[in-house]
Amino acid sequence: MADPSSRMLRLLSLLQTHRHWAGAELADRLEVSERTLRRDVDRLRELGYPVDATRGTDGGYQLAAGSQLPPLLLDDEEAVAIAVGLRAAAVSPVAGIDETSVRALAKLEQVLPARLRHRVGALQHYSEPLTRGGARGGEEPTINPSDLTEIAGACRDTVRLRFDYERRDGVAGGRMVEPHRLVSTGRRWYLVAWDVDREDWRTFRVDRMQEPKALTRTFAARELPEGVDAAAFVEAGLQSAWAPAEGVVTVAVPLDEATGYSPMCGLSLEAVDATSCRLRLRADSWEWLAVVVALLPFPIVTVEPADLRDHLVAMVQRLTPAPSGSIGDHH
Repeated sequence: MADPSSRMLRLLSLLQTHRHWAGAELADRLEVSERTLRRDVDRLRELGYPVDATRGTDGGYQLAAGSQLPPLLLDDEEAVAIAVGLRAAAVSPVAGIDETSVRALAKLEQVLPARLRHRVGALQHYSEPLTRGGARGGEEPTINPSDLTEIAGACRDTVRLRFDYERRDGVAGGRMVEPHRLVSTGRRWYLVAWDVDREDWRTFRVDRMQEPKALTRTFAARELPEGVDAAAFVEAGLQSAWAPAEGVVTVAVPLDEATGYSPMCGLSLEAVDATSCRLRLRADSWEWLAVVVALLPFPIVTVEPADLRDHLVAMVQRLTPAPSGSIGDHH
């Protein structure tokens, strides 16, 4: 027979499965008499666990909701799942929940076994929130918390990661990467990594990754291009996917004069000289981007690329009045 403390923990674990246990069945699982079971149930009640008991042929025990929150027993995967949820909630736009989640996560990490604290700590230190944008539309993705901690551990240990991946167009295949950082948008998680086969930086949606596995081969950590952080890299990739048409327009106004202008699509500004600046615009089609450029209230000096210039020329041709007498001229 197990010692009383271990037996009570086992009893509590069984009761937390949210099912009704017949007294005889529960006593048999614990390998004790029903009298000993009743004493153990009384001890749990003294500790604040509200255990309901019913008599009769269908009698037994069930853990009920109480007025206070007693300690919970969690297995490894449950503890990791809660930590991942708290980590995501810490960057939630819901007022007040971020601070509360950070406090709860700190308490959880304090009592986690070292093996789990190591996994959760990797996720905390090798992931970044993306609060300026995020995933648009679509179904809520399903992610295994263990996959997140496996990926975060590979980032921490600078070891290669292998997984099967399904692209947005449905094409699937194996990938070998050098993982850099995880980025959370609240609804989705992304991995920023150096793709070994393609020899370039890539962004991978974690819910499209199958069985990510950290390997033993280490690598020298790389820096992202242009000094951007992982969140900015993911945001740029998402914008490219949502709005693939990008144009650059030079206008003959100083930077401070153009700064207050808000066009109907993405915009970044940089000075060319004291009298002109460069606008970077993005939209979901060349046609719409041409409309945005046509509405700019500044003198235009140059337009790039050629696709955008072609659509602007076509727009001008459509808007140029036909020769006199050809419109509405009836004979």
